[in-house]
Amino acid sequence: MKTPVARPLDGKTALVTGGSRGIGRAIAVELASAGAFTYINYVRSEEAARETLKIVEDQGGKGSLLRFDVSDFDAVNDAIQGITKETGRIDILINNAGVTLSGLFVRTKPEAWNSVMDVNLTGAFNCCRAVARYMIKQRWGRIVNMTSVVALSGNAGQVCYSASKAGIIGLTKSLARELGSRNICINAVAPGFIETDMTGSMEGKSRGEALDQIPLGRAGMPDDVAGVVGFLVSGKADYITGQVMHINGGLYM
Repeated sequence: MKTPVARPLDGKTALVTGGSRGIGRAIAVELASAGAFTYINYVRSEEAARETLKIVEDQGGKGSLLRFDVSDFDAVNDAIQGITKETGRIDILINNAGVTLSGLFVRTKPEAWNSVMDVNLTGAFNCCRAVARYMIKQRWGRIVNMTSVVALSGNAGQVCYSASKAGIIGLTKSLARELGSRNICINAVAPGFIETDMTGSMEGKSRGEALDQIPLGRAGMPDDVAGVVGFLVSGKADYITGQVMHINGGLYM
């Protein structure tokens, strides 16, 4: 009888927010395949979340669905408490949940600004805040926050989104300094043009113009991002914290 091969994240518990599709789905599958029991957060489509869980299980991973709104501080805390009661720990947090909004700045209403900030930036704060005390007690934790190429380059028509993602970088670097002494590594990942439902709906001309700006000449895939996230939460990245990893095919250098 063969001895089971140890996997990099065996015994770890992970939470991926916005894990029902796209980049979040790819990350959830990556972490579960590496051995982590992975909670797949969603807020709207239970069907899509169940599809993600099925992929996880079909590839030999284990996980569970967890519905909550990252912008709701109390709901986030309840969810993290539930995870720790079930598994005894929370080791890995991937702040992937996010919304986008495009439109001219002069036409942007305060309500629109607040809705983007509530999910993208406040949501990341809520989740980091909820897991921090458990990770401090464990003296081990890995947090990866999803930012974006436009957080650094800016993009006309995406002021709200760009600002929220730029805030993620400040959050990441400050938390990395504050929690590093507790063996908690916190990094950010900045994807560029990645094949998702959102980019897939772009019209031919605008899509072509976007691809023309990428030196590698193609869009990235969700797995391109998931692989980097998997590395950052593994033992191979134990001396990496406070960094922004760019995954954009050279779109921004």
